[in-house]
Amino acid sequence: MTWQTTPFAVLALVLLAGLGWYERRRPPAKVIALVAALAALAVVGRLAFAAIPNVKPTTDIVLFAGYALGAVPGFMVGAVTALVSNVFLGHGPWTAWQMVAWGGVGAGGAVLARAAGRRELGRVPLAVACGLAGLAFGAFMDVYQWTLAAEQTLPTYLTVSATSLAYNLAHAVGNVVFCLLIGPAFIRALGRYRRRFEVSWAPAPRPVAAGAGAAAAALCLATVVGLSIAAAGPGDAHAASSPSTRAANYLIRAQNRDGGFGGDRGQASSQLFTGWSALGLAAAGRNPSDVKRRGGRSVTGYLRTAAALEDTGELERTMLALRASGASVRSFQGRDLVAALAARRQRDGSWRRNVAHTAFGILALRASGEPAGAVKGSARWLRRAQNSDGGWGFVARAESDVDDTGAVLQALSAAGMGSDRAVGYLREQQNGDGGFGQMEGRDSNAQSTAWAVQGLVAAGVRPESVGADPLRYLAGLQRPDGHIPYSRTSDQTPVWVTAQALTALRKKPFPLAAPPRARKPRATHSQAATASGTPVAKAPKRKRKGQRKPGAGHDGQRASTSASLVGPRPELVRVSPKRASLQPVSGAGDEAPVPVARLAAVAAAGLIAVGLLRRRLRSRRPRRGG
Repeated sequence: MTWQTTPFAVLALVLLAGLGWYERRRPPAKVIALVAALAALAVVGRLAFAAIPNVKPTTDIVLFAGYALGAVPGFMVGAVTALVSNVFLGHGPWTAWQMVAWGGVGAGGAVLARAAGRRELGRVPLAVACGLAGLAFGAFMDVYQWTLAAEQTLPTYLTVSATSLAYNLAHAVGNVVFCLLIGPAFIRALGRYRRRFEVSWAPAPRPVAAGAGAAAAALCLATVVGLSIAAAGPGDAHAASSPSTRAANYLIRAQNRDGGFGGDRGQASSQLFTGWSALGLAAAGRNPSDVKRRGGRSVTGYLRTAAALEDTGELERTMLALRASGASVRSFQGRDLVAALAARRQRDGSWRRNVAHTAFGILALRASGEPAGAVKGSARWLRRAQNSDGGWGFVARAESDVDDTGAVLQALSAAGMGSDRAVGYLREQQNGDGGFGQMEGRDSNAQSTAWAVQGLVAAGVRPESVGADPLRYLAGLQRPDGHIPYSRTSDQTPVWVTAQALTALRKKPFPLAAPPRARKPRATHSQAATASGTPVAKAPKRKRKGQRKPGAGHDGQRASTSASLVGPRPELVRVSPKRASLQPVSGAGDEAPVPVARLAAVAAAGLIAVGLLRRRLRSRRPRRGG
């Protein structure tokens, strides 16, 4: 093996290792799209400044990608940039060297970010780093020229470097200038994009273990437990402690005054998060048309005013949410949404040959009252798009994932079909903690677990029977305020995640039946007059023929006009007929006389807490003797 062939063998191994590293990480679609966009930008930058020797922003862009996104995306941006740009500038033995060199610049950007503690570097230090990256790139490419020399010695390498020094300096100076112009702003933009799909949260602080602090905590805990027992009946106390009830109450508190929901409490409303929140609340037995803040609009009211419904997925999700509230989809803001969705279906039965859109198209049409026969063609298309492992990806022949497989199982069930192979795929994807990751080998997360649970329930499989209990995994993620984080290490878009987890905790696959509407309290004439301060003259009592006795035949219940489209759901939650703007699901606001037994429970809890406190204080006294 000669000097000319040995470096190429090493380069091939390095490139294969880098590409394998990237594939092993299985980056999500958002990262792949960003890597492609940055590589395209770097290619354009190299071609646009091709007339100026070695002065171009390519190296800066690659370094910024590694700095903001990490070593693996940074390496891929650099390698792809060299490969694609040489299609226009000319391929040769130098292409592999440039792929490794720019890939190394991307990985070096990640090392720089780690050394800086993920803090944003100033404009000048970042420009210096870009200049050094240009010199390092030139020094590495000099090695390529050195391998072509007559002999490979140190003096030969220094001679080669001296001949290319002017070009390398021009490269470094150009990098500095470009970084001073766009560097910090470019990195901030990439950082904002990364924070949208990858959020890290610090672990919760450890509880105080000091003697007085522990005793005080015990006292508070006992008091709270006692008061909870006294204020609620046995059934209410159990409901208040259930994960689904606390999750539903969190969603209600997260609602904005315009009726919508943001990704987190206090964020601006969007149709995406509002649609999912409506589905989560409906699964918990709360009709979205009844959920609203005091003086604000309902969830359904927001959907009526904010939905443009240009996107197919948005149209399908809104139809599911409207039917889950009992609203019409045949006449929505002057549009027939059923006809609009059916018009977008292609001849092969799919929607844009997209697995997710086709699954939700079936669910939306079934929720709208369309018969199962109307979606058989779409269901058969889904069966043809199934992968050999039993799962489905986002589009046909894409790598299978848990989310889309769970959605398709619900769609097939709504169409009167099923797939044992898909159930087997989900069984194989479950992790040891009971949860599911989006794809094979991924860590568990709440949303993928929710999709898996819904798919299994739709297929007639008890989620608890597939292995470790996925419902226990979801409940174990729940935070004190009731919301469910995305995973044990990430808490992105808690409103969206909680809404999706809520459908799984209630074991409700799509499409959802509309819960009964809450009864509106009717004020009598005397109550209205009393409230306004106007005295009411009592009319003499006269019993008319056929007059009913007071209260006869009035039970205060309204019959629900919507029925389940996928069979009866025995787990449908009973909704309290009392209506309040922010009434908790458990009905904790009801005022009822407290029985003596419950008062005794409160007293006992208080005595126990006082006893623990006295015992702790005695143990801290200094002992005499000796």
